[in-house]
Amino acid sequence: MDRALLLLQLIGEHQVLRVAEAAELLGVARSTAHRLLTALRRRGFVLQDRPNGAYRSGPALYEIALAAVSRIDIRQVARPVLEQIRSETEETVSLAVLEGTTVRFLDCAESQRSVRVGNRTGVVRQAHASAVGKAILAGLSEAELTRRYPGGELPSATTTAAITDLGVLQEELAEIRARGYALNWEESTDGICAVAVALRDTVGQPLAGLGVVAP
Repeated sequence: MDRALLLLQLIGEHQVLRVAEAAELLGVARSTAHRLLTALRRRGFVLQDRPNGAYRSGPALYEIALAAVSRIDIRQVARPVLEQIRSETEETVSLAVLEGTTVRFLDCAESQRSVRVGNRTGVVRQAHASAVGKAILAGLSEAELTRRYPGGELPSATTTAAITDLGVLQEELAEIRARGYALNWEESTDGICAVAVALRDTVGQPLAGLGVVAP
């Protein structure tokens, strides 16, 4: 049990881990590390990107994290801001968090316009193909970014406008850091664009992303 908990902590620190890396960090045989990861994967605490690939945080951990987030009232704190920005822009405004290489939308203040983007609460999108995702990714170190995208491979997105090369993504993230906000031009959904910023903690680490999305 202690090793399994330590392994979850290591995955949280390193974002992604392969069996060999887990074994080295735990000081155990690869077979032991593989057995622990397999047990955690069965329970949904970790996900494997592909057969024989790296492991990252799974939905069960997300649910625990979401419960913790709800206790610190991140959505309650952000809600007035979402509503204020919606009032000023008359567009849909969303709050999202990074989950591996995806973002999950936690809350949304939906536009009242007849032509609008609907409520996305609970929706998951590829981080590199969304404004909120890129805003958060821009706040990560190069080492963390490399760990999230081992081998420089980006997951497939839903439109042809999405970035497909890690090098190109890194260049855009540098631009986002310089200007302070991220853009999405039909990269996650055809006909929809967005602008987003990262919400940071007291030491400057990204906690979530806040985005305005419009058709």
